[in-house]
Amino acid sequence: MSLSTTAASPESRAHVVLEIEGMTCASCVARVEKRLERLEGVSASVNLATESARVDYPREVDTGALVAAVREAGYDAHVRQHSGRPVPEAHEHGAGHVHDVEDRPGATPLLTRLIVSALLAVPVVVLGMVPAWQFSGWQWVSLVLATPVVLWGGWPFHRATFANARHGAMTMDTLITLGTGAAYLWSVWALVFGTAGHLGMRHEGGLFAPVHDPSSLVYFEVTAAVTVFLLLGRVIEQRSKRRAGAAVRALMELSARDVELQDGRRVPIEQLRVGDAFVVRPGEKVATDGRVVSGRAAVDESMITGEAVPVDVDAGASVTGGTIATDGRLVVEATSIGDGTRLARLARLVEDAQAGKSRVQRLADRISAVFVPVVIALAVVTLLGWLIVGGFSGASIASGFTAAVAVVIIACPCALGLATPIAILVGTGRGAQLGVLITGPEALEAADRIDTVVLDKTGTVTEGAMAVTAVTSVGDADGDDVAHVIGSLEHASEHPLARAVAALAAQPSAVTDFAGRAGLGVTGVVDGHRVFAGRPAFVADTLGAQLDADTLAAVAAAERRGATAVVAGWDDRVRAVIAVADTVRPDSAATVAALEALGLDVVLLTGDNAGAAHAVAEAVGIRRVIAGVLPEGKVAEIDRLHADGRRVAMVGDGINDAAALASADLGIAMGSGTDAAMHASDIAITGQGLAPVLTAIRLSRRTMRIIRGNLFWAFAYNVAALPLAAFGLLNPMIAGAAMAFSSVFVVLNSLRLRTTR
Repeated sequence: MSLSTTAASPESRAHVVLEIEGMTCASCVARVEKRLERLEGVSASVNLATESARVDYPREVDTGALVAAVREAGYDAHVRQHSGRPVPEAHEHGAGHVHDVEDRPGATPLLTRLIVSALLAVPVVVLGMVPAWQFSGWQWVSLVLATPVVLWGGWPFHRATFANARHGAMTMDTLITLGTGAAYLWSVWALVFGTAGHLGMRHEGGLFAPVHDPSSLVYFEVTAAVTVFLLLGRVIEQRSKRRAGAAVRALMELSARDVELQDGRRVPIEQLRVGDAFVVRPGEKVATDGRVVSGRAAVDESMITGEAVPVDVDAGASVTGGTIATDGRLVVEATSIGDGTRLARLARLVEDAQAGKSRVQRLADRISAVFVPVVIALAVVTLLGWLIVGGFSGASIASGFTAAVAVVIIACPCALGLATPIAILVGTGRGAQLGVLITGPEALEAADRIDTVVLDKTGTVTEGAMAVTAVTSVGDADGDDVAHVIGSLEHASEHPLARAVAALAAQPSAVTDFAGRAGLGVTGVVDGHRVFAGRPAFVADTLGAQLDADTLAAVAAAERRGATAVVAGWDDRVRAVIAVADTVRPDSAATVAALEALGLDVVLLTGDNAGAAHAVAEAVGIRRVIAGVLPEGKVAEIDRLHADGRRVAMVGDGINDAAALASADLGIAMGSGTDAAMHASDIAITGQGLAPVLTAIRLSRRTMRIIRGNLFWAFAYNVAALPLAAFGLLNPMIAGAAMAFSSVFVVLNSLRLRTTR
């Protein structure tokens, strides 16, 4: 009996993410999970989309045993580090990692197989399907051209078939190998031992009539076309899968490469230890999590919190590795390094969320789980039936084998295999034209089911850049004078708030005697006036007096709107209160209204303060707001919505959104966002504004409708044609043509997506 995973204490258990190689369908997922869970106390969740397994296991179980278990199931595996690099720990246990054939150094990529096979297949198909172009000996030319397509081009499918056969399993690859193999071997037999090689033109039977001379028929065009079409589908699928691990790598690349210690030495980040003091200069990354020992600076934490306004830190404050000091110099004592840092924990959140996504049971694979063995059995029954009825004569053997081949060929899942990738190819191509990048079928399926859209604020609903939203004059100050004088002063500062205020001065005057206190405010001389600007406390300290009622009222009004208040003036008098805030995108309100019109609930989820969040929500018409949430909290909020039975799309742009994007049913990353957010998402927006989010959902839903139609037609065609083939009423030549027509139908149906707006 296995040890209960719930009974063990958390300290006695560990978890790891395994990269799994060689899975092609849902049955592979089940087989890997079953084999891993045979180990004592192990539970596993295998994800076909990310080709990974999240395994929880007792600490006494060695990871080498986990890798060995996967290999015993017929697949290869290695342990994923949080940096995305493989760990060589399994070698000492004799369970070393073997790369997939398509990924080994020197191996042939699928794309190369596709291109070469397509070039060879085109003349084969033309010769086989256009009688007017057939010449004496054309069958031998077809044999020469089709052989590398079937054997070399189709090797990934055949290799998967053989691997699954060793474990008693049949998949879509099995039917591909049987169909192309049977057609190819029959064609070679007909050419070498039959009459096909002696004919200048193909001997044709009736459209729905038994073939009188089966040995005159060759089907090289069928084998070549099927191989090329299915290679195309596999290439599209492979491109989608390879994006999965990029999110974690993008997160870890935020870490500093080296660090300056307090004694002046600059060393690689790997040499930093807990307790070491290091220096952070203006514009530099904070090397690792730590506590400020001395200094003061404004730290840009937007990649962690999502807030556009930098956070002021001084002695005693905590800072996070990967954030940036925008001004000021800090001395920081390292409190966490390596896997213990907050950035590493965020990487693990993304990693776990990706590995824990619901397993994709693609409809074609579910059909093939029953369809493949049924077709094989039907082909065998067809052959035996013809032999029994015909008395095992030469004619009955030829006719029976011809009918059996027709059964396998008509069932060969060309249209079934194309149904999804061709629609995805057209849909994603149209999406790219509209500024929407869709990663694959998982994103489409998720978009079709969502009922709740969660929007990040900064950089998603808003522009993600600070701007002056209001200037309130105090006393008799002239607005033009305020804009010129205060804007000129702020031109000398590098602080993000200062850059927003600096835009007020179209032709700034020179600044002399400039001085500043990091994160608080600045002073200087402009046009002979002693000018100041900064936070209310800084200005009060500069003037040596309390601010008057009008100034405090203007400050309070700005903060109620979610803006940061900059108090400014000159010659010892406050002249204005300048409100600086992130501005709402012009199309946000209309997009929110359109999303709700689709029946979707819209939620604003942000790390920003409640005042700013509610101000933005009111401006765009969002009724539900969740504010002040850190990255870990965003994942928790997504999980809470899941617990309520909601299917959630998360829209965001920052590092702080990456884990939530991966955890949601559908992750949509804004084009202005970070690499980590883009890689963790299912859909990436490259266009401007929030409107492409609406386009993405509409396009995804229509693409899924097309895919369902394609799958229905492909399956219905097989069901209708199989009996005709079994009774000898459909010769293999016409079976191949019918199969090709089903593929054409799927392609034409998919092309309707090009009209989506």
